[in-house]
Parts: sequence; structure tokens; C-alpha cells
Amino acid sequence: MNRIPSRKYLIPIPLAFLCLGALFFLVRALTGGSSEDRRFETAAADLFRQEITSTTMNLHYTLADPAGYGIDDYPITLGTVQTETPSSGGNVSQPGDSADGLRAVLASADPSRLNKENSLIYQLLERELKLQEDAQELELLQEYLSPSLGVQAQLPVLLCEYAFRTKQDILDYLALLKEIPDYFARILEFEQEKAANGYFMNDLAADGVIAQCSSFIEDPENLCLDPVFRQKIEEFPDLTPEERSALLELHSRLIASCVIPAYQSLIDGLTLLEGSGENTGGLANLEGGQEYYRWLLRSQVGTDDDPDAIRQRMIRQLLEDTKEMQLLLSADPSLLSETGAGMPSEDVTDEPAEILEELYEAVQEDFPELGQVEYEVKYVDESLENFLSPAFYLTPPADTASPNAIYINPAASMDGVELYTTLAHEGFPGHLYQTVYFARTEPQMIRYLYEPSGYVEGWATYVESYAYSWAGGNASLNRLLWLNRSINLCIYSLMDIGIHYDGWSAEEAASFLGQFGVSDMSVVSEIYEYIVETPANYLKYYYGYLNFLDIRTDMEAMKGTDFSPKEFHRELLELGPLPFSLLREELGLPEAS
Repeated sequence: MNRIPSRKYLIPIPLAFLCLGALFFLVRALTGGSSEDRRFETAAADLFRQEITSTTMNLHYTLADPAGYGIDDYPITLGTVQTETPSSGGNVSQPGDSADGLRAVLASADPSRLNKENSLIYQLLERELKLQEDAQELELLQEYLSPSLGVQAQLPVLLCEYAFRTKQDILDYLALLKEIPDYFARILEFEQEKAANGYFMNDLAADGVIAQCSSFIEDPENLCLDPVFRQKIEEFPDLTPEERSALLELHSRLIASCVIPAYQSLIDGLTLLEGSGENTGGLANLEGGQEYYRWLLRSQVGTDDDPDAIRQRMIRQLLEDTKEMQLLLSADPSLLSETGAGMPSEDVTDEPAEILEELYEAVQEDFPELGQVEYEVKYVDESLENFLSPAFYLTPPADTASPNAIYINPAASMDGVELYTTLAHEGFPGHLYQTVYFARTEPQMIRYLYEPSGYVEGWATYVESYAYSWAGGNASLNRLLWLNRSINLCIYSLMDIGIHYDGWSAEEAASFLGQFGVSDMSVVSEIYEYIVETPANYLKYYYGYLNFLDIRTDMEAMKGTDFSPKEFHRELLELGPLPFSLLREELGLPEAS
């Protein structure tokens, strides 16, 4: 999912009781690498444990077996709400502690004496520390709440998917419900501080968050959390009937006394703050906004390119795609009338499970073999349909790479080529494939804390173009549909820079869209407001995609006839999520021109 989308175990002395994770670290320390590498890896593992326990939710979703990594004592918390900007991976504890931890790791070793893997991690942590230092004084520009990607929208899904592997997981989940009122209260205090300093969201955004919260709790007797919890408790082994009954009763009490009041308090608090958000446009209109936007490009998109360079690269792609589209339509004008209908039903099934099976087979030619992987298609609860993405992949714990769940939002009404390519984006060879493949390379756990979304979403968008060619039916039509999607993402990404870096007004955005035939003001307003609420979000997808496209072009030029798509994709997948400058360096490519 859009992911914003880090969160203390004393190793028993008798060797017979060493857990597998601890044994792994011990063997590695005794047999692998130099003393410099061992010190660095130990320091990195310590930082991982510090960061991952800063929120129980991230701990649970990152590790299925925390004890396997020396963690069996941790606070139950949804995290801190601080006036400091979170890290690029969204996984931080107190900012000062996080930065100090990074400094300690970097001070633990001489980078010139580290092996290749550790040298890469060292550079990654150096970059992360610089990002945290650069975020000073920008704290009031961050936003925890938004109609689509805010904490209040993501939390119900995370709670519904909270896996009960042990009885302790059940107790942790119930304890987290008790934490929601205080957590939301801290978020509301932060929003009040933003309002007092002129940084509060505009009324449309506030209305959207309020509407999302209201929709979630409008039918307390049928809250989506309750039936999901009941099913998980009924299926959980080793519970007596009395324990099940007690847990169900406690859960109902916590929903009534904690969850619903917390959401209602957020509704009430935001309602009182409406009208205090004077900026109806992008970040550029706020003090420090352009600086914060550049910071988002570095931390979220994973690029060091400045907005003007990004804009020029996207305009170049827009011209190329438009030219190719015109050539296709000149050769077959009838394609234009077919784009609305998409793919004929006989050419593709609308059954997600069947599509995923087809995609799994299709990746074999140009992508390295993944092996067997279990996955499940689920559907967004009705109470959340209007506020979540059309589809998303819920990342599994890093130590198991399972379960793998792809969510489809029924409200999106996807079918045909749209459903097919969406499942490629979320499944094979998109998020699910990339996540599981990287996990099977057994990277050091510290890598999971700092994953720029530009790589993750850029990869999934890059492989979408493959899916259009796999879909069957009219190849020219499928190519036209991909070009149309690329152009749309490009237009929205150009608007993102215009709104958040150049300070475009709604009228200027409307004028820009008018050049592409978009004149319906309700559509224009919807696009404008979404981009206002989610700065740099489209660039994660589109500029991430363009980076993969450019890297491939440069690799083909460098290797010539020796270039192999499967080998190229293997290198990318094994390196895993990285800022694009580091990715290029590891592939032996010069900086992008």
C-alpha cells in the first residue's frame, strides 16, 4: 500500500537456548567478514532493534518473530507524534534518538574497510542521517491526516490485518486499541499547533478527513473491526470457550470506549479548526514549503534531482509518448473509439485469482524465477471503500515474506485491462514479486527501515508497461492504453511540481489541464485538491518509473548485445529499494544527465 504507507531481549547464555536469529548473528560474527564488518553489522542490528520497537504496529508488521531478532520486551505504542519530520521510510522513534542511533552506527566502522554489502548500507545510513538533519525546522509542514493516505484512513486496515500468531499478539492488539484515544489526541494537538502557526490544512481537506472518520464509525454496531476480530478469535487454536468469550467481550468494550470516541474526538477537534487553514494551494505558499518539497523528493521519491530537472525529463517523455500515440492512431484511427471499452471480455478474465496465475507465468521470460509463493486476494471493507486506493498490496513481515495480501477496492469497479494491469502492479511482477524476491536474498534487517517509495512504486509502474503487452487482444490498442496511462501520470506529476514548487493556483492548474482537453471544473477541482493533499505522491510512481526507464536505457547502451532483460531485472531486484543515485552507482552507471 501507499506506503507512508520503525518502528529488548537478553540472549540466554546457554547455547541450547539460542534462538535462530541470534544464532545467525553469532555465526556471522564468528565466521564472516572482517572485524570492521562485524562491528558495523552489530551496530546496525542494534539500531534496527531500537527503531523497530518505537511503534508496536511497525514491529508486528516487520517481524513475525521478534524474539528471533533479540526482541521480547517492548512498549505497546502507536508511536510518537512529534514536531520533527519522520524519516524517509516512515520508521522512526524520537527524532533525536534516531539521529543519534544513526551517528553511532556510522561511527562504528571505517567505510573504506567495509565489504560491498556493508559499504552500501553505510552510504544508505549516511544519506538517511543527512535527511533527518535537513528536516530541522520543517516539522510543521508534515501532515499525519489526509482523506486518502492519512493515519485515520490507514489504521482500520492495519488493525483488521493484524495477524494473531500468538496469544501475545492478541493482547498487543487489544492494548493498541486502548492507545488510540491518546494517539489521536496527540495528533489533534499537533494540528492545533499547525493551525496556530498558519500551517493547518484547507477546509476541503479537513472536510475529507472528517467525512472519512464519520463513515468509519457511522454504524458502531457493524464496525468492520468487530467481525474480523471475531473470525480470527474463532479460528485461533488453544483458546478455551471461556477465553474466547472474554476476549470478544473485551474487544466490544474497547471499540465502544476507545475506538469510536477517538474517531469522534478527531471529528470534533478538526471541525473546530476548520477555517484556520488559509492556504488553499500547495506547499510553495507556505514558509519553508519549497524546501520541504525538495526534501520530499529526496526522502520519498529517492531522487537528488531538482524540480526543474525533473520537470524537463517529464516533458521530454510526454513529447515522446504523444508522438508514439499519434503514430499509432494515424496507422489505425479506429483505436481511438476502442480505448473507452478497453479489452474485450473474451481476451481477459475478470477473476483476480486467474489473472494473477497468468501474470505469474508471464513474468518467466524477462524476469528471474521467484519460485512458489502463496498469496490471497481480499476486498476493502464497505466502510472504507470511498477513502482507500483502488488496490494495494499489504507488505508481509520481513522475516517470513508471508502472508501476501492484495486488496481490491470494489468501489473502483475495475475490470478488463485496468484490473489486469492493476494486479500486475500489485502482484506479479510488481509489489508482491519485488518484496518477496528481495526478502529471499536475506538482506540485513536494517535495509527494511529505509526504503524510498520512488523505487518501490517506480518499479511497480515500470512493470505495468510489460503487463499491457501481456494482456492479449489488440497489441496496438494495449500499447495505446499504456501510453495514455503514462501521459496521465506525467500530467499529474507536472501539476505536482507546479502546485507545490511553483505555487500554481487552482486557476493556473485549470489552465494547464485545459491544454489537454480537461475542462470539467468538478474534475479539475478534484485533481487539484488531491495533489494539494498528497505532495510528491504522483512523482513516487511516475518519476520512479522514469528512473527505471533511464537506467535500463543506459544499461542497454553500456552492455550492447550482451544486455539481458532477465539479468538486468535480477540485478535491480537483488540490490533492492535504494535511492536512485545509489542504485546507479551500484550498477556501474554514471550519474543521470
